[in-house]
Amino acid sequence: MKSEYELSFAGAPSIKTKLPGPRSLELLKKQNQLETGTRTYTNHFQLAVKKASGSTIEDMDGNVFIDWFSGICVMNMGHGHPEVKKAMIDQLDSIVHINEVPTEARMNFLETLNSTLPGGLRNKSKVMFTVTGADACEAAISLARYVSKKKTIVAFGGAYHGVAGDIVGATGNHHYRDFAGLSSQNIYHLPYPYAYRFPGKVKEEDISKFVVDQLEYLITDPYAGPGAIGGVLVEPIQGEGGYIVPPDDFLPLLRELTEKHSVPLILDEVQTGVGRTGKIWASEHQKVTPDIMCISKSIGGGIPTSMIAYRSEYDQNLPAGFHLGTYRGNPLALAAGNAILNHLKNSGLLDRVRIKGEYIKSRFQEIADDNKFVGDVRGRGFMIAAELVKDKKTKEPAVELVSRAKSTMFSKGLLMHTCGHYSNVLRHMAPLTIEDELIEKGIEIFGESLKEASKKA
Repeated sequence: MKSEYELSFAGAPSIKTKLPGPRSLELLKKQNQLETGTRTYTNHFQLAVKKASGSTIEDMDGNVFIDWFSGICVMNMGHGHPEVKKAMIDQLDSIVHINEVPTEARMNFLETLNSTLPGGLRNKSKVMFTVTGADACEAAISLARYVSKKKTIVAFGGAYHGVAGDIVGATGNHHYRDFAGLSSQNIYHLPYPYAYRFPGKVKEEDISKFVVDQLEYLITDPYAGPGAIGGVLVEPIQGEGGYIVPPDDFLPLLRELTEKHSVPLILDEVQTGVGRTGKIWASEHQKVTPDIMCISKSIGGGIPTSMIAYRSEYDQNLPAGFHLGTYRGNPLALAAGNAILNHLKNSGLLDRVRIKGEYIKSRFQEIADDNKFVGDVRGRGFMIAAELVKDKKTKEPAVELVSRAKSTMFSKGLLMHTCGHYSNVLRHMAPLTIEDELIEKGIEIFGESLKEASKKA
């Protein structure tokens, strides 16, 4: 059996046809006939997938791509990881779906999850299963409101917490709310400590304090406007907002303030969790314990599932059926999640992510130093970003350049996606198990593509 670092298809990347190839083009046309035109990823990646392994994807025409996409941080262990795959196959022989009642998969997962949780939640929490990341965030703000008996939730500019139900109001980009069923009432946004584009004239070392002082003003002044604050919802590192790593003092200051005023602190670890930053949970880097934590994406190994973990005392007097969903706690996903968490606990993968992440970021910085359009490089672990601008002084977003660079990378066999307030950020989110050879090839393609795209800017 291959090791976890030798799962990818040999010879990647390998582009044999004009993209999209004839079979991929045929299936994309059929998809357009049968499926909604609101899809977005097929606008970026013009391929139809045949199979995937490790950190590589093969399309229907035999073209093989390096995967720096991971289904948006869903496949942290890569495609077809042997331990995760075995757990799923074994579970298929037992039971695939049942509602709430205990199964071996469920209990194993709960025990393992509790043993990994950050700080004061470890082995002292309750878990509520949900279905998607948005569903987890929805349950989290509902719980915070129930516990605090206050309605207003503070979120942050650039946030992405999902687009369903009330949680769409906490997601920063307003266009998701244009046709939503609920308005963004009782949600108030503060600036995230985004040093590269912080709106206030504040020294970088004072940004965290500035933001947290604004939060204290909202909490303590009855005339501040938003109403009584019932919870604070924040990503330890912003994902869709641009892979923004806040200053190291931000989460500790936020924790100190919310504890001072008995306001539930909710950490959205949907994208940052399950090893993505080099710790199982990103909040571990600052040793911060949330009151409620949202978990999804890679925890299910590709099977949709999510949950919140929260302080056990919050469970007292919660009414039956507080948050419902038929597919909560799917056994197949939980069997995969148990294997994933045990692997992260017992292997050296997290150390590798921290070491390789720093290396990749340093290589990105070398590319940035040689390119006048890369304004900022940032990241932690395998969350690494390069923000492109038209001019490093004005910081005007270079949206068209990003699009050209992404298309050029695709033509060379590298799948890399964007994010950011202006969609001008290229983000590395490869599987944590990606082979060293594919890291090097990917960086080479990234640098070449950026250089080629920059010539037309």
